[in-house]
Amino acid sequence: MTSLFDPLQLGDIALANRVVMAPLTRDRAAAGRAPQALNALYYEQRADPASGAGLIISEGTQIGPLGQGYLDTPGVYSPEQLAGWRLATDAVHGKGGKIVAQIWHVGRISHTSLLPAGEQPVSATARPANTKTFTPAGFEQVSAPRALSTEEVGRVVEQFRQAARNAVDAGFDGIEVHGANGYLVEQFLRDSCNDRSDRYGGSIENRARFLIEVMTAVCDEIGPGRVGLRLSPVTPANDIGQDSDPFALFSHVVKELAKLGFAFIEVVEGSTGGPRDFAPFDFAALRKLWPNAWIVNNGYTREMALDAVASGKADAVSFGKSFISNPDLTRRLRENAELAPWNQKTFYGGGAEGYTDYPALPA
Repeated sequence: MTSLFDPLQLGDIALANRVVMAPLTRDRAAAGRAPQALNALYYEQRADPASGAGLIISEGTQIGPLGQGYLDTPGVYSPEQLAGWRLATDAVHGKGGKIVAQIWHVGRISHTSLLPAGEQPVSATARPANTKTFTPAGFEQVSAPRALSTEEVGRVVEQFRQAARNAVDAGFDGIEVHGANGYLVEQFLRDSCNDRSDRYGGSIENRARFLIEVMTAVCDEIGPGRVGLRLSPVTPANDIGQDSDPFALFSHVVKELAKLGFAFIEVVEGSTGGPRDFAPFDFAALRKLWPNAWIVNNGYTREMALDAVASGKADAVSFGKSFISNPDLTRRLRENAELAPWNQKTFYGGGAEGYTDYPALPA
């Protein structure tokens, strides 16, 4: 019987265990949206495969200036940012760990104060989202977006391609495209948001086109064995709204993407960080459509994670907030040790407090 603590071959990436650190926005990049030594230490603390993650998925890192939606999130498009990420990837590899970069574009979940002067957020639509984001002034209502032109959509695809190349050049073992949580990819996928009339709007095939083009581009650029994707079929995150037929949409997406043969899909089950039964969806049926590694996420306890891997429901389980306060989470899960609580007040922004000062268990 397969165990949560067994090795896993994830495409071209060999993992020492099946406990994955989920992507976690922490808003602690330095000037120029570049990672710094503090960020490298944070990842290093969670990288020892004997006690920490078999795979670390980095915090979301924007593919270009218009992809940013929160204060002090890092990018992966400038030399300074790549040098900063090299600090983190070297630190992780020095511990024997593996790390992939989550590359993202937030789309309409942004604010003009975070973007280049004179720019507004871009999306599949010009309709604003009813949600807030983290800006220099605190939490503010997001700004109204403009809809990308058909030509601009192609340029964003190329930004994803370049971001994948940049991530590998910065030492990452691979990348995960952020296709979840109501950001740009889902703004194209769901008919609750996508109101386009061009080749990227209307039918399921058209709404899935942007994601399929992005995944094709990154696989062509760095090889499918180093590529993953995060999906969240029913999450309400960031005012995305439910698609009229979520299973039809996401089963089409997964069947089409299976042709690319990339390494893994990570799936947020239910409402991101919230109820797992938020809306009906047959995740088991979706999993059967995907031939490669399947990582599950959202509210997994130790018992649920052990069962998911042992039963074959999933190949690995990703944990978010638990990894914030437990840098040695895998050891604690293996030993059934108590988990340290997290301090939600220090999730976003700040320095070492609530970031690199959570202790591991005594040796």
